[in-house]
Amino acid sequence: MGLLLAATAQAGCAEDDAPCGIDGGAYHIRLPDDPAGAPVVIFLHGYGGRGAATIGNAQMVEPLLSRGYAVMAPEGLRRGGDGPQSWNFLQNGSGRDETAFLSGVAADAARRFGVDDSRVILSGFSAGGFMVNYLACAAPETFAAYAPVSGGFWRPHPANCAGPVRLFHTHGWTDTTVPLEGRMLGEGAWQQGDIFAGLEIWRQANGCIDEKPTGFATTGQFMRRRWSDCAPQSALEFALFPGGHVVPEGWADMMLDWFEEVAG
Repeated sequence: MGLLLAATAQAGCAEDDAPCGIDGGAYHIRLPDDPAGAPVVIFLHGYGGRGAATIGNAQMVEPLLSRGYAVMAPEGLRRGGDGPQSWNFLQNGSGRDETAFLSGVAADAARRFGVDDSRVILSGFSAGGFMVNYLACAAPETFAAYAPVSGGFWRPHPANCAGPVRLFHTHGWTDTTVPLEGRMLGEGAWQQGDIFAGLEIWRQANGCIDEKPTGFATTGQFMRRRWSDCAPQSALEFALFPGGHVVPEGWADMMLDWFEEVAG
């Protein structure tokens, strides 16, 4: 049965919405007109979401494709085998090794389609955004940049992160699902972390000289602050918008403008 499912995932990969199967899971992909050497955005769905739905989100995907990026949407695994799909961002010694899986996703796409797996932005929404933060913290060298949306760390926050990163965090001012201050879940069994405390962790990881931002900007609805007096090859920016728990309109172009500026 497992071999049959793997074969089905391979057949027509990247055509007719068919997923591409690799060891440990599957991903969906859409390619720009010229995929050879194309940079990549890997976008991780939220809790209970699906890669298939993510790749069909035209508001987010089409702007990325139009700028020559391949877009990949991996599938999270089902909790307990048959529960909602999500990501193993806390690891806890069990479950899928998401760093290995997502590295494999990028390498597989490079082999099959010729995209550039050295220019990959790992992004994600909500639980996918939490996954982005934890992977960037533990293994910052895995991808070229990180762009979480509406997801940070859980409490207790990590004591520190492994090293400098390029990271662009986007969050809604009125988000009540992942509030800026965090919240309790499961009658206090779990606690989402404070987004601003997470930014402090990233300033430390990037070796920033001061807590104070070095620049402010407004892009459409987004209020942005940047820390640039930090380690070479690092970048840290935070964009706040007036909405709630969504991937906001205009995010894709703003994020790519940032990436192309900081990554060259």
